[in-house]
Amino acid sequence: MTIAIRPREREAILQSLRAGVVPRIGLQHIQVGRKDEIYAILNDLDSIAKGGTTVRFIIGRYGSGKSFFLNLARVLGLEKKFVVVQADISPERRLHASGGQARSLYSELMKNMSAGAKRDGGALPGLVEKWVSDVEFNTRQTNGDLDQAIYTSLKPLQDYVSGYDFATVITKYVEGFEKGDDALMTAALRWMRAEYATKMEARQDLGVRSIIGDQDIYDYLKLMAAFVRLAGYSGLLVNIDEMGVLSHRLNNTPARNANYEVILHIVNDCLQGSVMGLGIIFAGIDDFMDDRRRGIASYEALRRRLADNAFAVGGLKDHSGPVIRLQNLTPEDLYVLLLNIRHVYAAGDTSRYLVPDEAINAYIQHCARTLGAEFYQTPGDAVKGFVGFLSVLEQNPGTNWQKLLGGINLQPSINPESLPVSDNENQEPPNGGEDELATFQL
Repeated sequence: MTIAIRPREREAILQSLRAGVVPRIGLQHIQVGRKDEIYAILNDLDSIAKGGTTVRFIIGRYGSGKSFFLNLARVLGLEKKFVVVQADISPERRLHASGGQARSLYSELMKNMSAGAKRDGGALPGLVEKWVSDVEFNTRQTNGDLDQAIYTSLKPLQDYVSGYDFATVITKYVEGFEKGDDALMTAALRWMRAEYATKMEARQDLGVRSIIGDQDIYDYLKLMAAFVRLAGYSGLLVNIDEMGVLSHRLNNTPARNANYEVILHIVNDCLQGSVMGLGIIFAGIDDFMDDRRRGIASYEALRRRLADNAFAVGGLKDHSGPVIRLQNLTPEDLYVLLLNIRHVYAAGDTSRYLVPDEAINAYIQHCARTLGAEFYQTPGDAVKGFVGFLSVLEQNPGTNWQKLLGGINLQPSINPESLPVSDNENQEPPNGGEDELATFQL
């Protein structure tokens, strides 16, 4: 049975793959392999929905499909009625900082919130309004007082850090909603998205004494997880990509270790079952996990907690631990992936295929010659090249695909996570940092 491919999905998939990024919709049309890893994530989602908590580290080479896997986890979470927030780490968005970078990460997560039918971000207002509607409906059924019902419903949040202020902000949003006060509603959303830089401004607008700052974004993620469960969702899934930025683009050792300290706190909380309804997935390159000088392995407490199972060797797998290492795609998986991309390019119409099956075999052999045997570990380069191959054939009818293929040498992409960037926060002296050579003269 052929699955219809909508024009919007087709364009989104092809544009994303052509640019070397992961499409946010239509993943079901191109997904191949990763059955065991997907099963592990599904088990995690079931555990979170029952009130548990999980933390995962998706580890693989650059281009191995980590971002694709995170987006697939997002789709699975939405199907199981989760609220999903997602963001990339960068030098300006980190787990810990003192110059607003951690607050910026939290703000990005909230802006990218997906829930229900709102799957492309911006779901925070709808989440609050859904909760208000549910409380209002239940109150009408019992002829109760709405204000009292709101207070009673939010009371469990007061057990969390800043839970009282969070409940106050929600109440202010409801007040603005009832009065048609857009300014008050906007102020409440700004606070929940960590867009207030000073406590004074937040107090003037909302009457609260705290704001979401660099030091407590994880506490507010736990608070948000509790709220989404009050709103009737299964839990909160947090996807954070590009973790290699922390290990290989922060040249400041104290800054790296401060971020690792936050990760350690998250791992301890999640593995000890101290949180409810929260799942966190980090994705990063191998060096982020294994580099004994700059990566997680350089932080002893994390290295011990995230060590691989010593018995999972010789092709044996164990996905019960926090770390999932993405295995290479097999040649068969890559072949099926390219078949799927050809099918998407033809919008599901087999009569519009631009190349025969033999062209796909020839393309794989060409990749092996030009990219080397390691291209199976980084299918992103092969996929990007194949979309470009089909694009040229489509726009130049009558072009011989054998001749076109023989005249092109593909080049592997550069890993952006490995490019160093100086960090000005708590900058080490030039002769004291482990990452810089001291200047000297003979």
